[in-house]
Amino acid sequence: MSLSRMNGLRVALSCAMIALAGCQVRPLYSDAAPNALGTTTNAALNSISVNEVDNRLAQEVRNHLIFGLSGGAGEPASPAYTLDLGVTSQTLSVAAIQNAPGNAGQPTAGSVVLTSLYVLKDMSGQQVATGKRTATASFDRPLQQFATLRAQRDAENRAARELADMLKLAIAADLSK
Repeated sequence: MSLSRMNGLRVALSCAMIALAGCQVRPLYSDAAPNALGTTTNAALNSISVNEVDNRLAQEVRNHLIFGLSGGAGEPASPAYTLDLGVTSQTLSVAAIQNAPGNAGQPTAGSVVLTSLYVLKDMSGQQVATGKRTATASFDRPLQQFATLRAQRDAENRAARELADMLKLAIAADLSK
């Protein structure tokens, strides 16, 4: 390797090290370093109370979220934060290709889309974080009506579980700032 190439490599390596020196990388759920609010992310997640919701899918999301935030311990006795959660759902017909006699053009696949808007507030009522997350789950639409309803319900439950996981991650990221 020539001397000019080695010098160029050294300069490029030095520039990369200087650029990366400002980056701070730490585990999201670390107990070692407190966040801007003076608590660790795990402690902050364990102190979130999720407000009541008004429909079945929102309740599914709420239940999975409470379990995820507390590690299975339930809601905190004295919460430091409250979470307002809104969940809407939409069921879409994705494909219409059945060719059985009398069933031509019937949908054969569906998709459930759950969207959640959340607002995290501290106990004084000041907004700490807000956001929107969406989860989608697909399902087959067989010819039997009950099987279709059950497949749709299972897809809704899968989407609710996935949405709760996304919300937990988003809230953890919000609290770690």
